[in-house]
This record gives sequence, structure tokens and C-alpha cells, in this order.
Amino acid sequence: MENISFQYPAWYLLFCGLLGIIYAVVLYYRDQRFKTQHKSLIWALGFIRFLTVSFLSILLLAPLLKSFVTEVKKPVVVLAQDQSESIASEMGEADLTQYKNNFQQLQQSLAEDYELKLYAFGNEVREGVDFEFTDKVSNISKLLTNVYDLYSNQNLGAIIVATDGIYNEGSNPIYAGAKLAAPIYTIALGDTTPQVDLLIKRVYYNKIAYLGDKFSIQVDIAAQNCTGNTSMLKVSKVNGSQSQSLQQMPIKIDKNNFFTTKEIVLEANQSGVQRYKINLSKVGNEVTTLNNSKEIFIDVLDARQKILILAHAPHPDITAIKQSIANNKNYQVTTAYANDPTINFAAYDFVILHQLPSTKYDASGIFKKIKDQKIPHLFILGTKTDYAKANTLQALVKLQVRGNNTDDVQAKTAPDFNLFTLDDRVTKELPRFPPLLSSFGEFTATANTDVLLYQRIGKIDTDKPLLVFGEQDNIKVGILCAEGIWKWRLFDFLQHQNHAIFDELMSKTIQYLTLKEDKRKFRVSISKNIFNENEQIYFDAELYNDSYELINEPEASIVVSNSEGKNYNFTFNKTTKAYSLNAGILPVGNYNYKASVMTNGKALNYKGQFSIQPIQLERYETTANHSLLKLLSEKYGGQLVYPSQATQIAQLLKDKGTVKPIQYQTSKTRSVINLKWICFLLIGLLTLEWFLRRYFGEY
Repeated sequence: MENISFQYPAWYLLFCGLLGIIYAVVLYYRDQRFKTQHKSLIWALGFIRFLTVSFLSILLLAPLLKSFVTEVKKPVVVLAQDQSESIASEMGEADLTQYKNNFQQLQQSLAEDYELKLYAFGNEVREGVDFEFTDKVSNISKLLTNVYDLYSNQNLGAIIVATDGIYNEGSNPIYAGAKLAAPIYTIALGDTTPQVDLLIKRVYYNKIAYLGDKFSIQVDIAAQNCTGNTSMLKVSKVNGSQSQSLQQMPIKIDKNNFFTTKEIVLEANQSGVQRYKINLSKVGNEVTTLNNSKEIFIDVLDARQKILILAHAPHPDITAIKQSIANNKNYQVTTAYANDPTINFAAYDFVILHQLPSTKYDASGIFKKIKDQKIPHLFILGTKTDYAKANTLQALVKLQVRGNNTDDVQAKTAPDFNLFTLDDRVTKELPRFPPLLSSFGEFTATANTDVLLYQRIGKIDTDKPLLVFGEQDNIKVGILCAEGIWKWRLFDFLQHQNHAIFDELMSKTIQYLTLKEDKRKFRVSISKNIFNENEQIYFDAELYNDSYELINEPEASIVVSNSEGKNYNFTFNKTTKAYSLNAGILPVGNYNYKASVMTNGKALNYKGQFSIQPIQLERYETTANHSLLKLLSEKYGGQLVYPSQATQIAQLLKDKGTVKPIQYQTSKTRSVINLKWICFLLIGLLTLEWFLRRYFGEY
């Protein structure tokens, strides 16, 4: 029902009526044009004009129509089913069928009186229940948080959770922090009876190791009711269908509630993602052996760069540089001399040429091999350097040396150097370090070079470069125009009891020179090398033209192959300027991929690898935790029931008497002036008045 109200006092209506009367009287009281007509016509015309003017004036008072709508909303009841693997493992086929029937009966009885919302939870919370029980993890706290986020501002009547109380992801649901105002009823699934079971509870390990290093794996082993048994812990390396045993050790179980931790040390002797299997042999009458094994994946990186220090002759600089580089595990250092004919330059990523070319060794052949292999290098010039030959081997610094005279030079850092950053401590302390020995002459940095250090001779700052960087034939080159850098390392230790400043200078220098730019025109990236089996695999790809501008006109494809040789073929989707692909979820194992694209008549390829590891969390715990479910129900004012009692929950909700529908009343306000019939009424009154005046001969 609608009520009318005004934005002005209601007694203003008297003025509206009075205005209509005055208007009608003034217009028709002394009007002689209708004197020949019956007086009723005058009264009719006056009344019409009275109504018209009165209605118009009433509209000026902005009258409003208010109406009230009442809506009865049923209480929301959330029914959630745990879909993790541990649920089905404890149910036989007959028990599972009976449970499904009880669940569906409960669902039907709840739907009659409540707004029922069905959810499944495990890896994630999702709508609907399919009773597949394939989720690899169970996260009860995430379910409660999602329910709170979705229904905390609605009439949430109750939450019913069917689970075994085992959670292996997320926090303890009792302390989840979801401030739910509705009772939680739990359907206690699973078996709480401790069974004869030996299991690998947890495995701790680093997901990344470096080739040649040793790494440890820590295995937590637990057992229940296995006293007096002995098992064998075995670690194997899995390569496709082949398995190689690495280590094994006996495990003696001396009590019912047994727990121990074993540490296994392995060697990373092969690069790439390596797959290891940890297994416990079966003991007695174990209820399950699924939790007796665990597979792990470790990404073994061959990230070490091989560095060659090639010298004219023995020199203290060589030892100082080698000791500094050796502190970094990513570098492998070798020293050699120019007269060694067995050096394989192709095996090295970076070469330091100490006083080469020299007055004794031309080094042209050495430099040609370095250039052919496109190996970045660092020249260290000194008193034995052949400067005339050095001018022909590099174009970063013009060298004009006069005789055998030398200068003692200290370092002055260049303020505008921006190839890499040094710690403020380095730039502040380095000028105080003892002088190096430089040949006397002119040193001039050429264009397109970057100078890090200039020479300071005595107290005079010069523009002669001391340490300079640049590129030559697309190869990064550095030049240190003095020898005696060993003094800096000793002085650094003398002043600070460490070699931090010297090591940072060497580390940043080598890191910059050895950093390789990826100039491939087709590149594919993947977020990581090791995925869980429930994760989707995403690829991103970029294609560049000859000007290194992103393009994606050609079609790009990728073939993913597992260790058994099975291929999965995909085509990339085009984004704004690049490519992307969701390859979905793939089975556990090691994979290689090869992406291809055809552009300008050329086939471009990109290869890589990744691995997918199994999630075995549901195997670690096999005993249901009904005490947790009971505490959870008691905390929120609900009740724990067993599967056979599930159909009684609907009656329990009715008996509780707090789960009731709520009436919502909303008011709706609209302006009378927006009613179309008001407009038609006014037009009708004016038309009627005009018609009568016209019909009876006057306007």
C-alpha cells in the first residue's frame, strides 16, 4: 500500500485549493460570454479550472508516494564435503554408497526449509559435490574463511562440515580466526583407531643444489603399533623407468609411538632437475604402504662459470685474484701460463690476461682463439706488457708508453659510472688504498667506453683511465692499466680484518663482464622448474623482429615431452604483443619442451625442461581426528554426528530453534510528478474545458 507525503506542511493544501477557487471565480464569476447558456455550464467550467489550478499548485509542493515491500528470506545453510584422498581411503565401496545416500537425504531435507549452499573443499573451495575424493590436500580453515567472506552479512543459519578432521594445509581450524556467528555441525568421517602403520612423515630438503656440491635430506619417520619391527630406509635416484639405489640404512622400531629423524647426504653429480625416491620397506600388517614412500625433486644447477687466469709469468696478483674469485661458489678458477699449448679456451666462460701480450709472448694466437669463442676477457697491464701489440688487440684505451719508467697510481672512482653499483664503502675507501704500478705514458679512453677508476698520481687527479669497460666485436672487455693489485687485498685485510672491499670490486667486475645478454629473437619462459601435481603449467613467449621489437603475427607452437617419450602438442595464444599458454595439469614426471615459430622464412626454436612432483600430504596422516571436530563444533555451538546420524541434522536445527527466516522490509519512495496519469489528467481537464468553451461558442 502506498502513502502520500509532502515536503512542505500539509496545511499548504488549503492555499492550493484557495488558489484554484480564486482563479475560477476571477475567470468565470463576471464572465458575460456564456450568459445565454445554462448556469450549470458556468459552474462546470469553473470547477474544471479549479481542479486544474489546484492540481498544478499541489504538484509544486513536491508530493511523494511511499510504499513498503516485505520479503521473507530463508536462512542460509552451508553443507560442505571434504574431497581429499584420505576420506575415500577409509571407506569401502558399500560404506561409501551408504554415506552418499545419507548425504543426499540430508541435502533434500535441508533444501525444504533453508537456502542450501553446497561446497566441496580440499585443494580449494568450490561449489558442488562430486564424491570423487581426489584432492591432494585438505584445508578446513580456508573453508571457514570463505564461508565467512561470502555469508557473514546474510542470514547464515548453520554450517555442516563432513570431514575426517585431518588437515595438512592452512592453520588449525579451531584458531582460524573466522568470526562466524552460526553453529558448526561436523559429520565425523574416517577411523580414529590407531592402525599398524609405518610412514615417512616429513622430508626436509633444499629444492636447489649446485653441481658438484653435497646436499642433505632430512627424513622424519614415524610408526604406530610396530614395536619390535625393523624396516629399511632406501634412497634411490629415478631416471624415467630406471631406478638407481644410492643409500640405505636399517630403522629399528623400539616403541609403539615411534619417531626418529635420519639425515642423508647425497652428491649433486648431474645437472638438471633430479628425481629422488625415499622408501621404507613394509613391516608387519601395515594398514597401508602408500605413506611408506616419498618422491622429491631437486634442481641441480650448473651455474658455475669457469674462469681462466692466463699470465705472462708468476705474479702475486694471480694469487690475490684467484683467492678472491674462489670465495664465490659460482666460479671455478684455473691458472695457466702463456706457454701452455694444451689450454682449451672453449671450456672457459671468462679469461683474465695478466700482462699479455707481453714482451716475451705475442699472444696473437691466444687472442684469436678467445675472439673466435666470443669469450669476455679482462686485460691487466704492467711493466712486462707489449703496449704496441696491446693497441692492436683492443680498442678501448689508446696506449702510448715512453720507455721503462713507471708511475705509482692510486684509484679515483668516476662519479658518472653506471654499468653497476658499488657499495658506498668501496667508493669511499678505495682511494686510500696503496698505489699500483703503471707504466709511464699516455692512457686515453676511447669513445663508447665506461671508466670506473681514474689514475691519481700523487695528489693530482688525472683523466687517465685505471679500470675501464667496453665492448669489442660484441664481446665485453675490461682493462686494468696497472699491476700490483695484490697490495689492495693485503691492505684491505690490514685495515678491516677482511677482504670485503677488494672482493666486491673483483666480484662486480667479473659479474658484469661475464653476464651474457640473451639476444635470441624467440624466447620462452616458465615461472619455475618444479611444479606440484595440482598446479597448472603456464608458458610465456616473446618474438622479436630484426629491430628487436616485439611481434606476434606468426603462429607459435610447443611440444612437451615426458620421460617415456609421450608428446603433448599445444599452440600458443596471442596476447597484445607476445604469446601465452596454459598447458593445464600434467602427470608427475620430468618433462622437456621445444617451442617453435617460423618468421621471415626462418625456423626459431627454444628448448627447456621442468618437472612435476607428487603431493603426498594425504598419505602422511591416516588416523581421523574426531577430537578436533568435536572442539570445533563446541566452539561454535554445534554438534558432532557420525555418518549414520547425518540425516538427523535437519531435525537438530529445528530443535535448536535459532535458525529462523528473517523478514526484510524495504521502503520505496517516488515523486508524484513522475506519474504519467497525472500529466494525462491535467491535459484531459484542460482539453475538456477548451472543448466546452469551443462548443458553446467562446474561447
